[in-house]
Amino acid sequence: MSALLLGDEAPDFEVDTTSGPIRFHEAIEGSWAVLFSHPKDFTPVCTTELGMTAKLKDKFEARGVKVFGVSVDPIDDHHAWIGDIKDTQGVALNFPLIADPARKVATAYGMIHPNASDTLTVRSLFVIGPDKKIKLKIEYPASTGRNFDEVIRVIDSLQLTAKHKVATPANWTSGEDVIIVPAVSDAEAKEKFPEGWKTLKPYLRMVPQPK
Repeated sequence: MSALLLGDEAPDFEVDTTSGPIRFHEAIEGSWAVLFSHPKDFTPVCTTELGMTAKLKDKFEARGVKVFGVSVDPIDDHHAWIGDIKDTQGVALNFPLIADPARKVATAYGMIHPNASDTLTVRSLFVIGPDKKIKLKIEYPASTGRNFDEVIRVIDSLQLTAKHKVATPANWTSGEDVIIVPAVSDAEAKEKFPEGWKTLKPYLRMVPQPK
């Protein structure tokens, strides 16, 4: 299968998880979702990542985001690993961890890169919109843990820009000024942003973040 691109529909699948069996499209119906992979169970970096994700549960829920982890190991290993995560990270796993021993999910999402490993997934992360389309894809090598502050930041940007005709500048965080997209004329901008904006260049107009 060719690599998934932004805007492609997220592949559906039926799998067993630590929260019970799911069909992915049914599980995420009407919600934003994060699907992120781990090379294998009982690995140090993954243990910290799953703990961090569990600690961020309230932030994901506040944004209407459902989170799913996936590892190529079987479900019994997942349940055993959960104890280690709680012991070392001080938090219990509170989202589904997908068992993917047949590499069904890993293959459908292109999570296995032969140049890195023929059997283990790289650290792939997908953000999927309510339309089940892929909005973001980030890949890390197995040795580098993910920055979950960045994941939250990008979700904030994706959700904001899905509702308003704006884009977010470099290093933007929620609450800071945003950019009026070039496709919006000044006349239309006056209707959408009646309190005005700052024109740095005709193509670069800054405006306070819409409510």
